[in-house]
Amino acid sequence: MNLLFEEEGAFKTGTILTDNDASLQVETPHGKRLKLKSKDVLMRFAQPSAGELLERAETEAEGLDTEFLWEVCGEEEFSFVDFAREYFGHTPSPVESTAVLLRLHAAPIYFHRKGKGRFRKAPAEILQAALIGLEKKRQQAAAIERMRDELLAGRLPEELKPLVRQLLYKPDRNRLETKALEAACAEQGRSPARLLLECGALASSHELHFDRFLFEYFAEGTGFPEVAAPLAPDDLPVAAVRAFSIDDAATTEIDDAFSITPTASGWRIGIHIAAPGLGFGRNSELDAIARQRLSTVYMPGNKITMLPDDIVGQFTLGEGQDRPALSLYLEVSRDLMVTGHESRIERVPVAANLRHHDIEPVFNETTLTEGGPDFPWKSELTLLWELATVLEAGRGKPSANQGMVDYNFTIDWDATTPDGPGRVEISRRPRGSPLDKLVAELMILANSTWGKALAEAGIPALYRAQTGGKVRMTTAAAPHEGLGVDCYAWSSSPLRRYVDLVNQWQLISWIEGSPPAFPPKSADLIAAMRDFELTYAAYADFQRGMERYWCLRWLRQAGHPAMNARILRESLVRLEDIPLVLKVPSVPALPPGTRVRLNIDSTELIDIEVRATYLETLAASSSEAIELDDATLAEALASAATPPGADAGSPPDSSTA
Repeated sequence: MNLLFEEEGAFKTGTILTDNDASLQVETPHGKRLKLKSKDVLMRFAQPSAGELLERAETEAEGLDTEFLWEVCGEEEFSFVDFAREYFGHTPSPVESTAVLLRLHAAPIYFHRKGKGRFRKAPAEILQAALIGLEKKRQQAAAIERMRDELLAGRLPEELKPLVRQLLYKPDRNRLETKALEAACAEQGRSPARLLLECGALASSHELHFDRFLFEYFAEGTGFPEVAAPLAPDDLPVAAVRAFSIDDAATTEIDDAFSITPTASGWRIGIHIAAPGLGFGRNSELDAIARQRLSTVYMPGNKITMLPDDIVGQFTLGEGQDRPALSLYLEVSRDLMVTGHESRIERVPVAANLRHHDIEPVFNETTLTEGGPDFPWKSELTLLWELATVLEAGRGKPSANQGMVDYNFTIDWDATTPDGPGRVEISRRPRGSPLDKLVAELMILANSTWGKALAEAGIPALYRAQTGGKVRMTTAAAPHEGLGVDCYAWSSSPLRRYVDLVNQWQLISWIEGSPPAFPPKSADLIAAMRDFELTYAAYADFQRGMERYWCLRWLRQAGHPAMNARILRESLVRLEDIPLVLKVPSVPALPPGTRVRLNIDSTELIDIEVRATYLETLAASSSEAIELDDATLAEALASAATPPGADAGSPPDSSTA
């Protein structure tokens, strides 16, 4: 005697070896012996053989119409054998009974299981809902397959076009579009970014990285809402000075300028800071914008400003304009000692915007030592540089790291390369020039002087402090050991940093004798400080990452030339011509500073990876100083796995630390 039973959701057959009423010993067609309980047996039969039943029943079941079975089925619970008897109109054969069982079991939306071999007809309304759901799944599967096929053919499906950012940076795995993209990626063995780039979803690899940043920090776009134009006081006194600024050629947010007025005992030197805080205050529409952005974002070839361009244009210290400003006047004796200071709110006439590329060729260490050609503002710059030298000595700390190099990225967006829009040029600029020292020292003096004044007045402010080598933001006027000052409050860049704008509002209240915008123990002040720290660090990481990206573009433009580099530590090197740090496992154990020659094997712009091999050692060491901050070092060490930032310093700024 043979029997039909169910085991782990599958129907099986076997031949009875022993029958002990409550249990049976069974041998399957494959020779496996089992012990079954009698209650698990669905049907006993003599013919056909155990090995033939299921095969013949599956063939028979193909001829049974599921919908018809549902229609002729009664409303009550039933066994498959009873239903087979009713359906065939006679005592069913084992093959017929099993065929009905297989068809009922294969249609769970039509027939609900109620036990072993027992079923119940699904109610009409439930069946209809299930059929609708089944059809929906069928259509979804067809849509996924169609979109996948389009992607594999190099075309971007219409459904994916408005979702490209989400698919790349925050995919919803329940969406059909995500499933289609994942299926296509799995079939081709490619990442979503690479596949979408090849399908034309992105203009270039640059768009991929830029859009990732925008998706996280500027989800609503980089544009500004319409806001009421700010109105600076029209009754401000006009300073009797001719101010001039010193900035890089691309700077539009000119925050600071200087002036020199001879006095009987020496000079009155003015440090003038643009004053948007006079045009709008806390809780205004513009404050909300600045509070959300917290800083201007810098990157090669572009920037995202903290404030709208037209607002910046009203307050930037542009040449030929009288602009609202907070001025710090220093009384300086003929031996270049600062004997007193005064702060004022006023309008400042700006006579000139000097640019580094124009001034540095005629005002540098060589011309200061050996003399050089005359040019406008030479005497003023020379005096300020001499004062800066005295101020630097008084602090006991250098204002700029001599021997270090800054790198300027210039992107020609009108040019196109095989990697997309933009052709990059990278130039070196030695750090610590006389202009750098001049600006840095005067900004340090202004920020420390104003920070101390606010602390003495009991007005809260946001400070940069450094103790034990760690720099942090704080609301307490703590020392900054790296600069050698008692306290340091960022106040000199209110057009591009929210911290400076906050401190400017506090300074205005101090000068005017009015209640401060942020009173003591202000929770909003602390929240702004914490948000600024996190956001400013994220913006800096993005800048380093984009500088690294453009370094790779530069290498690709040049055809992956062999490059000179210097050892930083172990297999970590930095190229000499561009600010690119990378790991080169083939470099032998050499002391830091050793110059080596590398072959650039390949670069990859999606993951921002570069591979190089060691060629030869050029020199035992280099006299050029080695600079690598902790953040850059950590990123560089992880370069094989994640896109690190380039070794490229902070966003352009006239203040330090």
